[in-house]
Amino acid sequence: MIHHLRAAGVSLIVDARGAKVPSILHWGADVGELDSSALESLSGALLAAVPPSSIDEPPRLSLVPTLFDGWSGRPGLEVHRVAGLADAGASETPAPFAPSVSRPLALRLVATDYSAASAAADAADAATSTGAPTPLSSQTLVFTLADAAADVTVTVTLELTPEGVLRLRHRVRNDASSPLAVDSVAAALPLADRARELLDFTGLWTHERTPQRHTLGQGIWSREHRHGRPGHDDAFLFAAGTPGFTFRTGEVWATHLAWSGDKALWAERSPLGASVSGSGELLAPGEITLADGEHYESPWTIAVYSAAGLDGVSARLHPWIRSWSSIRRPRPVVLNTWEAVYFDHDLPTLLTLVDQAARVGVERFVLDDGWFEGRTDDRRALGDWFVDAARWPDGLSPLVDAVRAQGMDFGLWVEPEMVNPDSTVAREHPDWILGRPDAPTWRFQRVLDLSNPEAFAYILGRLDALLGEYDIAFLKWDHNRDLLGGSAHRQTAAFYRLLDAVRAAHPHVEIESCASGGARIDLGVLERVERVWTSDTNDPLERQAIQRYTSLVIPPEYLGGHLGAAQSHTTWRTSDLEFRLVTALFGSAGIEWNLNEASPAELDTIAAWIDTYKRHRGLLHTGTIVRSDASDPALHAHGVVSRDQTSALFAHVSLAAPRTAVPAPLRLPGLEPDRLYRVRPLTLGAAPRAIQDAPPAWIAAGEVVLSGRILAEIGLAVPLLAPEQAQLFTADAL
Repeated sequence: MIHHLRAAGVSLIVDARGAKVPSILHWGADVGELDSSALESLSGALLAAVPPSSIDEPPRLSLVPTLFDGWSGRPGLEVHRVAGLADAGASETPAPFAPSVSRPLALRLVATDYSAASAAADAADAATSTGAPTPLSSQTLVFTLADAAADVTVTVTLELTPEGVLRLRHRVRNDASSPLAVDSVAAALPLADRARELLDFTGLWTHERTPQRHTLGQGIWSREHRHGRPGHDDAFLFAAGTPGFTFRTGEVWATHLAWSGDKALWAERSPLGASVSGSGELLAPGEITLADGEHYESPWTIAVYSAAGLDGVSARLHPWIRSWSSIRRPRPVVLNTWEAVYFDHDLPTLLTLVDQAARVGVERFVLDDGWFEGRTDDRRALGDWFVDAARWPDGLSPLVDAVRAQGMDFGLWVEPEMVNPDSTVAREHPDWILGRPDAPTWRFQRVLDLSNPEAFAYILGRLDALLGEYDIAFLKWDHNRDLLGGSAHRQTAAFYRLLDAVRAAHPHVEIESCASGGARIDLGVLERVERVWTSDTNDPLERQAIQRYTSLVIPPEYLGGHLGAAQSHTTWRTSDLEFRLVTALFGSAGIEWNLNEASPAELDTIAAWIDTYKRHRGLLHTGTIVRSDASDPALHAHGVVSRDQTSALFAHVSLAAPRTAVPAPLRLPGLEPDRLYRVRPLTLGAAPRAIQDAPPAWIAAGEVVLSGRILAEIGLAVPLLAPEQAQLFTADAL
């Protein structure tokens, strides 16, 4: 039959008639109610002519495209038989020089079964899946495909959530006694022919999520990541759209792979006419070998169609993520000690920092790297997770007690997946270290092989002991290097198991995913944490772009953003306090600055900023993110509008010298068009510095009342701000 799923302005039409592998006829804008006759007519109308020099039937992109279908692009599935292995398993890697014989399989998959998975079954299965739990009202299609001669079964699951988010994954099962090596398993989704422009992301440490655009010509644009984590250059979101699509305009078909290990994302346009968006885990040769009856399940591909530009992608993803998020309380204001004291853990100094944190209204105090035995710099002791008795003769209790006495939560930094070669655990257990013994170090550290049961048990035991001994509410979980060898699949799966085990044993503890900044931010890890560290830079100028693009996928309540010192630790750029405050406001706010060095006036301003954050965080962390498309690249505008459109908070940001002496009016999108709003400037500390002396008249008057339509389509006059300045505005419905 032909299936038509509809949700929130999106249609998914899947032709599953006959024995062929089902194919997607349409994924995009809602096409309205269609009966079976109309669906059959649509399928017939889309049946193309046989192209020259091709198979003798119309080409058709299936859910699992293979050579057997006549698909000459990147396959959706590649497997081969391996003979001569002494042992094989889904999580085992063959010995490098084990005698074996490879026999490639040219799969001829046919459809053997179809079912609509029940909501109850999906919910039960979600606990062990690599993706987020399925909302109860999601529409689900499950297709079973098989090649009886090759003894391979493939199960394809498609889900369309109430928010219009499409999820897709494949399960591959070996039905023969001989081992089956899985080379690649990918989700392939059709793209409309008009989607000719690509957007993805690259970057490096402290410069994550840097956008790049390309024209989709014939062939493949492919992004592959072999870091053992997504990496600072993670493609992150792979968006294809109508040429010139912006934050607010154009059609966009976007995909994201919910996986924290190696991955591949690509777009391909064939001379035969088809355009495809593909994604899947990037598997090393021999990494997955299945014994009889074993299966491999791919990570979820998350796909979103938007008719309203990139903001429309966020408008679907954020509500869906919030429907299964583990966040259950307002995001506390954090003070992290890293850029305040680094490795210099001196209890009297830290106690004065606790007092200053309490004075300004901090709600969570996090002790960063340097608390464990022998850890005086980043070259030693990593992996020895015992409190340093020399610097902490009474353990961490005096600090924890002082933090709790001030009404704050206590948090602790850990890096459970890593070891320094100069550590007790590395010297005593060299077999626990991933990769070759002569592999290069990275930040003077190696990777602990979490797939080793003894290493896994040791780390889980140490974390359990710390969380059992001390009143710890939060773990900053770091990951400061690439794997550079070993099985990224096994390590990532073991990392997920470790997170799950810690959360099961200590459900009250919140966890932040940090990976030398933002190198492990994805929807696979997000299911298991309450916060991500967006980047290691607290430079507000860099942070403006990093936060702008990370929030395309990740809701702002997850995005850790800290107020740093005036001079940035990573760029040495000096920034005004007010610019730093505005930048850190839009996310999960915190401080990473030695407040003992702040003046009384600065402390008062910080306290007022925290009070503003607490008043507005309900809006900031539940509302809809909007971003204006400015004609001047030196100017950014963004905001958050409440779900009922009764209130909003906007930021007008000057990144560099403006191109015109009179800025274009600032448009405020996302408000209810026919409702009146009172717009007021909101100042954090001193007023932002402007190039001209007098502000626009309405700002001098203190407010203006206009309709949402006028504010979105025409806008408001704004000051000619100096570079690295920002102005806040509130909008409240009358």
